[in-house]
Amino acid sequence: MSKATFVVLLILFAGPLHASELATAIARLESEWASVYYQSDETRQRQTYPQMLETAAELTKRYPNAAEPKIWQATIIATNAAFQSSLSALSSLQTAKTLLEEAIAQNPNALDGAAYVTLGTLYYMVPGWPVSFGDNQLAEQMLKASLKINPNGIDANYFYADYLLQQDRSAEAEEYLHKAVQAPLRKQQVFADTQLQNEAKMALAHTQQRKSNAGKNKFQSLFTSATAD
Repeated sequence: MSKATFVVLLILFAGPLHASELATAIARLESEWASVYYQSDETRQRQTYPQMLETAAELTKRYPNAAEPKIWQATIIATNAAFQSSLSALSSLQTAKTLLEEAIAQNPNALDGAAYVTLGTLYYMVPGWPVSFGDNQLAEQMLKASLKINPNGIDANYFYADYLLQQDRSAEAEEYLHKAVQAPLRKQQVFADTQLQNEAKMALAHTQQRKSNAGKNKFQSLFTSATAD
């Protein structure tokens, strides 16, 4: 999504006076999260995520009719859950789910459908009933919804591919990994997009290597069987 289009969407939900302020705050939060997530050790992450959560929660409070702060609040909550006890983490993930559902209800297209990507990812990563709300069918539904909104986006393609890999559907996953690798980098998120694109490249190389090894093993099996006869 272009910066101009993004601002227009914010105007619809936050009002013209505060739209640029919110866009700037969201961009700053995105940049800080990417830096901490990809470049910091666990000690700094433990220290920084709670501070970022306060910032995101304040934005959500200041702009209750905007979906974007809720998406980032949910994202940071989910990231921080890795440092919590099991019970606290499950409660936090439920809170993140609720925020994402609210964001989708307010503006499903916000941040190029990022709420669908994040919610879909949570659905296939968290445990299922009775422990938590994990659900592979809903995961696929959410991730496909994100692809309808942003078919060429790095996030949408990478995480749908990751879901498919988790389901042992590697042949299907390759298509979406290719798209993630070829996706254009967003001007305001070059660093984060570059990191995710590198992960997509590694996942694609691993998937292709597995396919190559499977082909070799099949050939060797046939050759062994033929020579035995």
